[in-house]
Amino acid sequence: MVGHTASDVPPTMAVKIFSAGVAACVADIITFPLDTAKVRLQIQGECLTSSAIRYKGVLGTIITLAKTEGPVKLYSGLPAGLQRQISFASLRIGLYDTVQEFFTTGKEASLGSKISAGLTTGGVAVFIGQPTEVVKVRLQAQSHLHGPKPRYTGTYNAYRIIATTEGLTGLWKGTTPNLTRNVIINCTELVTYDLMKEALVKNKLLADDVPCHFVSAVVAGFCTTVLSSPVDVVKTRFVNSSPGQYTSVPNCAMMMLTREGPSAFFKGFVPSFLRLGSWNIIMFVCFEQLKRELMKSRHTMDCAT
Repeated sequence: MVGHTASDVPPTMAVKIFSAGVAACVADIITFPLDTAKVRLQIQGECLTSSAIRYKGVLGTIITLAKTEGPVKLYSGLPAGLQRQISFASLRIGLYDTVQEFFTTGKEASLGSKISAGLTTGGVAVFIGQPTEVVKVRLQAQSHLHGPKPRYTGTYNAYRIIATTEGLTGLWKGTTPNLTRNVIINCTELVTYDLMKEALVKNKLLADDVPCHFVSAVVAGFCTTVLSSPVDVVKTRFVNSSPGQYTSVPNCAMMMLTREGPSAFFKGFVPSFLRLGSWNIIMFVCFEQLKRELMKSRHTMDCAT
C-alpha cells in the first residue's frame, strides 16, 4: 500500500480509486458464495421453529443452499454487493494512502497515522455505502422456503420496499454496528497489510511483488476476521431483523447472548475467514498489479507524446 511499487511512477489518487474498485468487484464475484454462507450461518438461531433448515459448516451450507434453493441463490444480492464495493472499497482503499499522508508529520508514516487514515476512510465509506449493505444482507438472508412469497424480488425492488415501508432511515439501518465493524476491519486489514508488506520488503524476505502481497493479505485477513467477527454477527442480525424485533443494537447483542450464548458471536467464523482471507488475497493482488500496470501505461503514453 504505502511501499514503493516496482514502477518508478507513483500511482495517482484516481488510479488508486479505480484500481481498488475494480479489484474489489473481482474479489466479490469470486468469493460471494462464501459471503452468502456466512450470512446464513450468522442468522441461524433467529428462527426457532423445528422445521427451519439447519446449516452445518461452510461446504454444507453452500451445498444445502444449492440443493434447496438453487445454485443462483448463492449469488443473491450480488448486484448490491458490487454497488457496495464500488462505493465502499474504492473509497476506503483508494483514499487510504492519500489520507495517511495528511496525518503524517514525519518523513515516514507512523502507526498512528495509519490507524487515523483507516478510521477516516472506513467511516466515510460506511456512511456512503450503508444502503447497499442493507440490501445485500436482506437478499442473502431471505429464503423462499420460509414463506410463499419472498420479502424482495430483486435488488432495486428491495431498495424501493425498504424506503417506502421503513423510510429512508431504513436504508441506513445498522449503521452503528456496521461502522464499528468496518472501522475495525479497515484499520486491522489495511494497517496489518501495510505493516506486513513493509516488514517483508525492508527485511528483504520478499520483493514487493505477488508473493509478498499474497502473504500480507492472508495475515491481514486472519487478524481482521478474529477482531471483527462479534460485531459482524450483530450487524448481520440487526440489519436483517424485521421492524420491532430488536429495540437497539445493544438489545440485539444481549438477546443473542442470553438465547444462544457467547459462541453466537462467532457464528460463521470459518466462512468469514475464508471469505475475508480469499477476498483480501484477490483484491490486494489485483489492486497492486492493476495500479502498477495503469501507471506504466500512462507513463508510456506520456513518453510517446
